[in-house]
Amino acid sequence: MATVQYFGTGRRKTSSARVILTPGSGNMTINGVDGKEFIPFDHLHLVMNQPFEFTDTAGSYDVIVNVHGGGYSGQAGAIRHGIARALLEVDPAFRKPLKAEGLLTRDQRMKERVKPGLKKARKAPQFSKR
Repeated sequence: MATVQYFGTGRRKTSSARVILTPGSGNMTINGVDGKEFIPFDHLHLVMNQPFEFTDTAGSYDVIVNVHGGGYSGQAGAIRHGIARALLEVDPAFRKPLKAEGLLTRDQRMKERVKPGLKKARKAPQFSKR
């Protein structure tokens, strides 16, 4: 018997997350590990679960995530983006509340590259006239 699955891809900074939603009890598995163990910060769990709160579907889907790149914050943001996109496949009527909260927009802010002759993106070596 085939179970229903909904897919979504989320990105944030250098993180990329592939999300699978299946009807269930609200369990989150990230890279084969329980979500609470993989990301140990409670405020990031609130970030990841925002799409469920705004669509009143909290606890009704199990989440399986494969995420790589970046740190905890970037990965949590990528997971949130992926969950929001997967919820659109569940019901297109979720688009309005998700869009109103800005969960469908990819956050394009990235680290600025280092320019030649500089120490960091904008920091120059100390100037001396003589």
